[in-house]
Amino acid sequence: MQLWSTGPAPTGARRVLEPVGAQPARLSWGVAALLQATSDALAARFGAVSVRGELSGFSRAASGHCYFTLKDADGAPALLRCAMFRRAAALVDFAPADGQQVELRGRLGIYESRGELQMVVESLQRLGAGTLYEEFLRRRARLEAQGLFDAARKRPLPAFPAALGVVTSLAAAALRDVLTTLKRRAPHIRVVVYPAVVQGADAPAALVEALRLAGERREVDTLLLVRGGGSLEDLWAFNDERLVRAVAASPIPLICGVGHETDVTLCDLAADLRAPTPTAAAELAAPAREELADALATRQAALQRRLERALQSQAQRLDTLALRLGQPARALLGQADRLRDLSRRLQRAAQTRSARAGDDLPRLAARWQRAVGVHLRLLQQRVDAAAGRLQAHDPHRVLQRGYAWVESTDGRPVISALALRPGQAVRAVWADGRAEAVIDHVEALPPAA
Repeated sequence: MQLWSTGPAPTGARRVLEPVGAQPARLSWGVAALLQATSDALAARFGAVSVRGELSGFSRAASGHCYFTLKDADGAPALLRCAMFRRAAALVDFAPADGQQVELRGRLGIYESRGELQMVVESLQRLGAGTLYEEFLRRRARLEAQGLFDAARKRPLPAFPAALGVVTSLAAAALRDVLTTLKRRAPHIRVVVYPAVVQGADAPAALVEALRLAGERREVDTLLLVRGGGSLEDLWAFNDERLVRAVAASPIPLICGVGHETDVTLCDLAADLRAPTPTAAAELAAPAREELADALATRQAALQRRLERALQSQAQRLDTLALRLGQPARALLGQADRLRDLSRRLQRAAQTRSARAGDDLPRLAARWQRAVGVHLRLLQQRVDAAAGRLQAHDPHRVLQRGYAWVESTDGRPVISALALRPGQAVRAVWADGRAEAVIDHVEALPPAA
């Protein structure tokens, strides 16, 4: 017969029955018991401890409890999850935010639901800005000094865009939020997605390339640069100087909707418009179709009222004119009497004028004959003077005084001796005849003094 031993085991652990004199059985823990034992060991080993680091992913629940991660400020890949319950959070004298350097005091333990090491924070004090936050402030100051954030360079958005471009990751929840919002508000607007990674070391270059492609294709009216919320590290790509400059230089008006309402990136400051969330970016880019329809209906009603008032005013004016006109037949009779009177007056005036013209006709005829005679004498004198001038310039009168002119055999006048050459035949013309001659010698005379 064999004897079985059931020796003592830790709370929550089970020791298998074993025969007396056999080797001890392997200890088998339950999961909860093992985590509880580890938590007790940590509490006994460390007790209350203080630790310094940089806040990341800080959030405050509706219950008042706060949850965040503490990391080394020097960039070492070490994270410590922390929980600070409402009582301790109420004693904090500043507003915790990502990137702040803090000193915690609390107790280490195991969060059994996830089996993770965590620190229950009992006090929280701020030491200064974290490394990333300090770099954020330095970049912001430098780019602001260069004018990238000036309000004067920001452009207005198109009021009624036909197409919108979205720069984000295809797997991002932000893209689904934007598409859902646009489908609800403005399903008539065409959406073009320019995919790019939005987190990690490759994100800035990918986002810059997506913006370049959108600017080169120029197929949309407004660009939306969007990403969901996250810690300062998660959103750090949107603080990259290359991407900020690409946002500022975008040829297309750009809305930046990165993170939650409290998240601010350098791309937000360089964009033409900052939206607190991706959903808000979609709402700012596209007016709701229902709102536009309501606005059109309001304007249509206003135009209809103005048209009706104008028609009523003209109708009243017609009524007034009709009353002033009275009976048309009576007005026509009065005008007929006036026309007959004017006709009689015109006839008498014509007869009087004709009689006066008959009396003046002989006198006017005599005056006309005298004027014609004087005018004819003046014209004759002008003709005689012109004839005298013509005779004075007649070349034949000059020839009669003993002169002659010389011409070539084809009848062209020779006006210069230098135009002749020895042996050339010429013709000399006098008033009473002409003679043929041959040039023997040509001599140039000195110019007259």
